[in-house]
Amino acid sequence: MNPEEYVNTLFVKEDDLLAQVRHTIVDRGMPAIFIPPEIGHLLGILVTISRSRDVLEIGALGGYSGIWLARALPSDGHVTSLELNPEYAELAHAHLNQAGLGDKVHYEVGPALESLEALKQQGKTFDFFFIDADKENYPAYLEYAVALARRGAVIVADNALFHGCVLDASNDSPGARGIREFNQQFATHSRVTSTLLTIGDGLAVGVVTS
Repeated sequence: MNPEEYVNTLFVKEDDLLAQVRHTIVDRGMPAIFIPPEIGHLLGILVTISRSRDVLEIGALGGYSGIWLARALPSDGHVTSLELNPEYAELAHAHLNQAGLGDKVHYEVGPALESLEALKQQGKTFDFFFIDADKENYPAYLEYAVALARRGAVIVADNALFHGCVLDASNDSPGARGIREFNQQFATHSRVTSTLLTIGDGLAVGVVTS
């Protein structure tokens, strides 16, 4: 058993419902790009210790991450989830309902940048952000997250290492470029204190300080 297996076996508690959600996503022919259980477990811890009540999720897929986020919220907490594909959003909501959390989540369907601009125009603010969507738009998602953040808000982004592509200077794909730019922005942003954890495919974590 390696250290990662030891930690996951001891600390990560993925129940049958969450495992079923993962299998359903695959069985439906959807991309198997959901977060691993150890990332979901960490998301729940971060939501809890930050005492977050209003979460903005960018990228719902089939609702796997949404369940981890919603479970960690207090009774008056809420998740706003942005998803491009209406079929994915419908399945995600069905899974949240199955988990008894359907009343804690609202889905905005359509291009995330359009939904983010609408939220900004409405004056909405949030205290936790989870970014896990198209990688080329990560830099724009970060700027919107900072604009929509309450002071002290937590911003988390998955795939910050992008399967090692960010380390390969010859990889000039849109996704690799987007993640590199995001990481540079996140590391140097004047309003954010951040780090990058090497757990999973890389998890960027920061707090909005002003």
